[in-house]
Amino acid sequence: MAKVRPTRRIERAGVNALRALLEEHDHIVQEIDGGNDHGEDLYVMLTRNGRRTGHVFAVQVKSGKKYKRSKGYAIPIEDHGEDWRESRIPVIGVVYDREQSSLYWVNLSKKLRGSDISPKWIQVPQVAVLSDETIRGFAAEVESYIDHEGMRIRGATREEVFSGAARAREGLDPETAPNPLYEGLADLALKHEEKLSQAGRIARRYLPLLLLCLIMAIEWPYQVRFAEKYGSGVNPFIWAINLYFFMLYMALTILFEFRVGRLPANTGRFFALITGNFLWLPVIDSGDTEDWWGPMWVFIGGTVPNVGYTILLTHYVASAVERRKKMRQGGTGT
Repeated sequence: MAKVRPTRRIERAGVNALRALLEEHDHIVQEIDGGNDHGEDLYVMLTRNGRRTGHVFAVQVKSGKKYKRSKGYAIPIEDHGEDWRESRIPVIGVVYDREQSSLYWVNLSKKLRGSDISPKWIQVPQVAVLSDETIRGFAAEVESYIDHEGMRIRGATREEVFSGAARAREGLDPETAPNPLYEGLADLALKHEEKLSQAGRIARRYLPLLLLCLIMAIEWPYQVRFAEKYGSGVNPFIWAINLYFFMLYMALTILFEFRVGRLPANTGRFFALITGNFLWLPVIDSGDTEDWWGPMWVFIGGTVPNVGYTILLTHYVASAVERRKKMRQGGTGT
């Protein structure tokens, strides 16, 4: 069975005290579900003479001794600093002193916007009392700040006003409003932004190789059928696999040569010749060609890889040996 947190009673004492004070003076209050998790506990709609003024703000309420200081009180910023600073409605911080049954307040958004750095705590002056005697001055000061910052919200009904406050609190407007269908994916992308960026660079680097593999996969049935048709005594699967491995081997050789800044011109031309023939001739084969044409290409397709491996290995191993000799000679100063 779930247990009630021992601090809940203390937290609720502050919310209840503030709500009672505001509603006693005819201001409209709506609690925010899960407010402690998101950095606000209430939305407040100010009224005057029984009419809504269009001034709405969010409130973060703190209760308990840990928020008391030698000269007043303090509210922790935690990870809410950017949210409170960028909010399109002001976020007011309120501390409830249970021993004195007193409320104290500070404009968190104003404090954060007026500072170039994000402090860990916002000080709440002991003179900033929120009570029956000061609530009219509090409301006037909040209204003045809202008007100065252009944050006033209008709505036909109470629900529309609070809905508008919630959207404004999150910075929502037709230009920036999130699409719920993709917000989860966006959060995941931001969480792993560096890894995704690295994966994107790798994908772009190996895109030609990936395209080659895709083409090979699509053409596989044509290659096997071509070898079955014209290769007397040839295993069509072994023939096609051997040819495919050789083309991939050439592609990898060219890719890594490019990565170190070398231009493998001869290998590139050889690769273009092999792929340019063997990736389209089996596909366009209509079956009514001369008897010599198909068997010849099956023979070439089986022979070229074996010869090509020898040529490529000999050439690139010899080149690597020469480079190492030059490096050793340069290292010894000879």
